[in-house]
Amino acid sequence: MEISKILGMCDHTLLLQTATWEEIRALCDDAVRYGTASVCIPPCYVRRAKEYVGDRMKVCTVIGFPNGNMASAVKVLETTEAVADGADEIDMVINVGELRAGNDAYVLDEIRRIREACRGRILKVIIETCLLTEEEKIRMCGIVTESGADYIKTSTGFSTAGATFDDVALFAAHVGEGVKIKAAGGISSIEDAEKFIALGASRLGTSRIVKIVKAMEKENG
Repeated sequence: MEISKILGMCDHTLLLQTATWEEIRALCDDAVRYGTASVCIPPCYVRRAKEYVGDRMKVCTVIGFPNGNMASAVKVLETTEAVADGADEIDMVINVGELRAGNDAYVLDEIRRIREACRGRILKVIIETCLLTEEEKIRMCGIVTESGADYIKTSTGFSTAGATFDDVALFAAHVGEGVKIKAAGGISSIEDAEKFIALGASRLGTSRIVKIVKAMEKENG
């Protein structure tokens, strides 16, 4: 697969607590240069980033990140503020505890409320696969499908593990028509990216692919 096509599926990501505006701005510069799908950044930088990139790049941000267990009303407020600040895409974290307790109605209602607050922006639902059983992952495929969200996403990258090939294959087998897949967390090579895409992912949450391409350019002069 052409590198440019892979880059076009990447949400170029920097979500570390230590991230400064200068680092976010550099991330935006690289995203524009290499034609990634978006930059995925903390909510506090959305307004500055959108003013900086304008129409040159989509700005994605995270809601309820990384734990997902704050009140639904707080997540809805976060989403409303992010949209007002110019976010083009929203990646939200589910309440894993409520899912594990069997309270699927709570999880579905929360996603729907956030989807409404998105006002037509793309919504990706992070289910944190490393904390779930296979049965819980399959239930989440159904919940995300029913919610009307655009994507199911594997991971925050801040828990015990990131995306796996098995989880993306599981999603592909169980999500409904129209639900796309985002693999995120630990994608460390072009080969990994290609395999995730082959298994059904149409977005990749990573910063490493751009770094790899920059290193390749430096080696080739």
